[in-house]
Amino acid sequence: MSVRTRIEATLRQNLSPERLDVIDESHQHAGHQPNVTGDGESHMRVRIVSAAFAGMSRIDRHRTVNALLKPELDAGLHALAVEAAAPGEPTRW
Repeated sequence: MSVRTRIEATLRQNLSPERLDVIDESHQHAGHQPNVTGDGESHMRVRIVSAAFAGMSRIDRHRTVNALLKPELDAGLHALAVEAAAPGEPTRW
């Protein structure tokens, strides 16, 4: 199972999002570090809208997603960008 698929499954199971996009941005980081070729799943962006985020600060939303995805980060996911909103909030994506 791919990193992207595992991230999607974890977030769907725990946050029941009404919108979820997991975007592999690894290709944008090729050559930034030794051994980073851009073809692995090392850099991900999560765009998520979930009622679970209602009343949470931006930092608490990020902490929630990071805590859920800690196993992926511990296993080698190098970078995780999080764009999180509650339903009805404006997004720039």
